[in-house]
Amino acid sequence: MKYRVVIEKSDDGYSVCCPGLPGCWSQGATEDEAIENIRDAIGEYLAAVQESTCEAASRFLPGSQDSNGVQSGPCCILAPDEQRDCI
Repeated sequence: MKYRVVIEKSDDGYSVCCPGLPGCWSQGATEDEAIENIRDAIGEYLAAVQESTCEAASRFLPGSQDSNGVQSGPCCILAPDEQRDCI
């Protein structure tokens, strides 16, 4: 699955979050470092969710995706004037 991220420049570098995964955020000194860090954060976030979900009580439901296979919904946000691949 692909997730959109929001990247913002700050005084200390770049901060980045994944609105589709509440609380999933990271930062980096450069934009590339922030992207790499959010990739790791998304992986860790999803692993924690999987670990905490009871297999017997869980099931998968089909999600809404656009023509590029990107998760869609109210939490998929792309920074203004940014056009980039999803992670």
